Amino acid sequence: MNLFITCPVESVERATAFYTALGWTLNAEMSDHNVSCFKIAPEQYVMLGSREMYASVGATEELIGGPDTPSKVTVSFGLGSREAVDELVERAGAAGGRVGDIDDYPFMYQRQFDDPDGYHYSPFWMKPDTDPIA
Repeated sequence: MNLFITCPVESVERATAFYTALGWTLNAEMSDHNVSCFKIAPEQYVMLGSREMYASVGATEELIGGPDTPSKVTVSFGLGSREAVDELVERAGAAGGRVGDIDDYPFMYQRQFDDPDGYHYSPFWMKPDTDPIA
């Protein structure tokens, strides 16, 4: 299954620079001056579209927030180690993102960051040999 998360952004150029700094892969074939498409995992993408492009798709004008509007969703994804989580969040902070909380549970290590447009991400690492349901 392909997954595309589409987010309206104030500046496609700024968003492209931020996500490039995270180390995510730009899909040039699916990008232009109105949208940048980043592959974040096999068959999973984040689409960063201009507000005008986003509003033109599906009559969503009233849904477009701004950098000061809290994200209505959290995009969570697992990484291979605690260090990988820390490295990604540090890159996000260095690229202009807002770094948030650290949660260190018995079964999982998780951190938070927001991109410059206010989208909320929560990368995590599941600790080996633990049962999150227990």
